[in-house]
Amino acid sequence: MMARNVRRGRTPVLDLTAQTTLPLELPRPLAGMVAGPAAALDICAADYDVVRRAVAYVTHHVRDQPEVEAIAAAAGVTPRALTDLFRRWCGLTPKAFLQAVTLDRARQVLAECPNVLDAALELGLSGPGRLHDLFVVHEAMSPGEWKTGGAGLVIRYGLHPSPFGTALAMCTPRGLCGLAFADAGEEEAALADMRRRWPYATYLEDPTATAPLVSRIFNPEAWREEQPLRIVFIGTDFEIRVWETLLRIPMGRATTYSTIAGHVGKPSAARAVGAAVGKNPISFVVPCHRVLGKNGDLTGYHWGLTRKRAILGWEAGRIGTEG
Repeated sequence: MMARNVRRGRTPVLDLTAQTTLPLELPRPLAGMVAGPAAALDICAADYDVVRRAVAYVTHHVRDQPEVEAIAAAAGVTPRALTDLFRRWCGLTPKAFLQAVTLDRARQVLAECPNVLDAALELGLSGPGRLHDLFVVHEAMSPGEWKTGGAGLVIRYGLHPSPFGTALAMCTPRGLCGLAFADAGEEEAALADMRRRWPYATYLEDPTATAPLVSRIFNPEAWREEQPLRIVFIGTDFEIRVWETLLRIPMGRATTYSTIAGHVGKPSAARAVGAAVGKNPISFVVPCHRVLGKNGDLTGYHWGLTRKRAILGWEAGRIGTEG
């Protein structure tokens, strides 16, 4: 199906962090992705199951400031195993990871970079925060195509391991159109949720089509501006404007719903922005997890707040956060 009135673009982004650099040595699964990306993702996915339990425990006991021993027990591993696992999964110790996802840290990030959406690409900053966004090239289907509910559109999909649980990837001939997450046993529900977005499309299970996309998305070593990941937005004009704005938020930075509302010219529409953010069909790549409440609160996330915390902590490891 040919696109009409298609928008294409690289979204300008500014990383206001000072000299952010990749860790000198990538965590082992990620470093091994060059030789075996599928095997590396299998390891990351297995690690995430422990990470998920650890993050969930800390979230429910945040006032107690639990020690690593208590967190490890809740996650079902020894303290040494937990430390080794976190270093392997994201490059941080459990303590540094948890510090990276506290409310105080979220407020600090917002305060450090209040105008992150007003930045210009040509300032020449480097680092993984910017790499991720330069790696993405997007286009949008026309309103008419969206209104048909996907009629005439062929969407291929596949389930794959990822650092954040099972990833459901969806693509059209024009690029990635969907990326969702699911915990064990929730895969069918995730697929049904995504299919409701475009009910009249034709869906073909084809993991061979989506596996290369997933391998690139979760491997920072594969983020190349000269070999961009192509994504296609399918939504209303307002939703697409919000999603395009999300692409401006660099890794390691964050913004608020009200800031996005002002940026898209609807300063009083923070709730509508929140709804559009919640409908973002391409998780992680279009970083809706980097949107926080006005006070730094980790507000709703379609794929669960535990996963949102995990992604933010994983990204902290990517930009070399120390703790």
